[in-house]
Amino acid sequence: MNKIVVIVGPTASGKTSLSVELAKKFNGEIISADSMQVYRGMDIGTAKVTNEEKQGITHHLIDILDPSEEFSLADYLDHVKKAVNDILSRGKTPFLVGGTGLYVSSFTDNIKLSPSKADPEYRAFLNDFAGKNGTWALKELLRPVDPESYAKLFDNDVKRISRALEIYRDTGKTVEEYNKESRQNPEFEFLKFGLTCANRDFLYERINNRVDIMMEQGLLDEVKRISSLNRSGTACQAIGYRQFDDYFKGNISLEQAIELVKQESRRYAKRQLTWFKRDKDIIWHNIDENNSEEIMNSCSKHMEKFLKV
Repeated sequence: MNKIVVIVGPTASGKTSLSVELAKKFNGEIISADSMQVYRGMDIGTAKVTNEEKQGITHHLIDILDPSEEFSLADYLDHVKKAVNDILSRGKTPFLVGGTGLYVSSFTDNIKLSPSKADPEYRAFLNDFAGKNGTWALKELLRPVDPESYAKLFDNDVKRISRALEIYRDTGKTVEEYNKESRQNPEFEFLKFGLTCANRDFLYERINNRVDIMMEQGLLDEVKRISSLNRSGTACQAIGYRQFDDYFKGNISLEQAIELVKQESRRYAKRQLTWFKRDKDIIWHNIDENNSEEIMNSCSKHMEKFLKV
């Protein structure tokens, strides 16, 4: 019936547990919408779902690449459509779950990536510019031509900053304008749930606690191993990994590095909420009222109507 359930929200909001419980109840399988959980071995820092947490539910688009490999939006859209069609063909319900807003919205808006391709020479120029002047200076090139992308992207996200500059150079359009023109009629029907907090401090405390638990689980050793495999690739730019660079170089203490991870994770959560709040179709639930059972019941009622169970 081409119906897909989407569960989004900031990091540490409880998307995994809710999605697993709903998938168990409604004969579902879960497709990850996380740009870093595609990488093998990046388990602790990405809070990757464990076999125990899966409770027997099949998960897709997790552990499909080595950290040395690159993974683009086009790659993701190709993989997710194949996973969705596979799940639907077996009479099951696909659950798209994660916090990478670009991945989620590009799929739900049915974005067709246009022929605008990366220009190797221009990309080399941009990389050279960033190397000589700093990634923040590269990002400043976006401010006058694409202020929305400028506001959204991290200073060190050279890949997406460069892509936005390429799109403007090739088309004269911002990324948002480019994407709007690329939207096609939807192929699927979506029911969207979002997890948020009425009290932002509650979420930030959950994030801080999660980072402390990650350290106890061996995050530092995982970061060392991933960094030794590919220090310049996309995988090493993930939050929870790149913040340890200065610690390894002896420039900051371990405590300072851990605080950087917490700080960047909190900032990322804020950006995630800003991104998803633009989608008026999302049904939001507050997690800071200790009402996980109520959230489950509410989502179940919506799903019964959506799936006509």
